[in-house]
Amino acid sequence: MARTNPFQFLQQTRAEIAKVVWPTRREVAITTAMVFVMATLTAIFFFLVDFTIRTGLQAVLNYFG
Repeated sequence: MARTNPFQFLQQTRAEIAKVVWPTRREVAITTAMVFVMATLTAIFFFLVDFTIRTGLQAVLNYFG
């Protein structure tokens, strides 16, 4: 592997960083809100699944026990 000196490394790093398309503040806010909404919906879904399984299992155990 070719070795570069620190100055070349910094130049290459700055060139690569210049290629990055940074998101706008609005895009960051929208995607953050989407993450919170999806996390909330996922938590509600798993709560309902857990509640349903627990209720069903309790019903079966009460019937036979």
